[in-house]
Parts: sequence; structure tokens; C-alpha cells
Amino acid sequence: MNLTSKQKSFLRSKAHHLTPIFQVGKGGLSDEMVKQIGEAVEKRELIKVSLLQNTDEEADEVALNLEKALNLNAVQVIGRVIVLFKPSTQEKYQRISTELPRTSR
Repeated sequence: MNLTSKQKSFLRSKAHHLTPIFQVGKGGLSDEMVKQIGEAVEKRELIKVSLLQNTDEEADEVALNLEKALNLNAVQVIGRVIVLFKPSTQEKYQRISTELPRTSR
């Protein structure tokens, strides 16, 4: 799903008050962590992931790897914090995606 700049701006504003629920440490991004992030994004649609100081990972690389592995959007990368978004496939969890500004086509 390609997001417009207006949609990204909306998602950034929604994510501003969120606290990171995952931390990538010196072990890096493991398969188990990717799976858990995927499950969390399915239920919340919008989450933050932070990279600890002791990790060798780069935030841009982690964001790109998560985008590929989970087919989601990295809305924003600021320093060591990544904002991730993916519309939920289950209607009961679709809170943010229903508020998302529609593309004008």
C-alpha cells in the first residue's frame, strides 16, 4: 500500500503520543521479533519500534527489512524510532485505517 504525503502526515500525528512497544537490542532483529511485530501491527495498525544504543542495526535498514518481511509501511524514521503502519485485516481492529484520509483518484 503506497501512502500519500497527506496520509503519512495523518499517521505521524496519530503516532506522536505512542510509546515504542518493541526495542531492538544487541541481538538485532530476530525472526521471532519480526513475527511479534507483525502480530502487534495486525491488532494496533500503528506502532513504534525503538532501537537501543547497544544495537549495531541502523534504523533505516530495520525499517526496510520490516517493510519487506511484513508488507507494511514505515511511516517515519526519526533517530532510533520507527513508526510502522499496516491496515488490519480484521474489521474489529480497524480504527486508524478507517480514519485515514482517502486518496483522490
